[in-house]
Amino acid sequence: MNTATPRDGALRRLKNRSEFLKAARGQRVGRAAFSLQANARDLDQPGIGFTVTKQVGNSPQRNRIRRRLRAAAKACAKGFEPQHDYVLVGRREALNISYGQLVNDLAAAISKVHLKKKS
Repeated sequence: MNTATPRDGALRRLKNRSEFLKAARGQRVGRAAFSLQANARDLDQPGIGFTVTKQVGNSPQRNRIRRRLRAAAKACAKGFEPQHDYVLVGRREALNISYGQLVNDLAAAISKVHLKKKS
């Protein structure tokens, strides 16, 4: 077992299906390139998972979408709140929009998902 302490701003990766299903029951915010799902969790470090279905495209396209979403999540790492899990569900439009727009959309979606929760 890895006993290393998490770095500041580092995101824990969601790996189990049950973690993805729990996040799917939480708050949702949609954007053209992705959908963001968030759910409160007991762990201190925020967790993030990525999913892109086969309906989006072939394997290279899905992998490219996943890489772009991972890069955007890394750029917005400080916006993810502790004690929450997030799932980014990629859409085909993630291939066509600029990286800057993707990061801006993700930052706005993170803010909006937490506003929805508090109201």
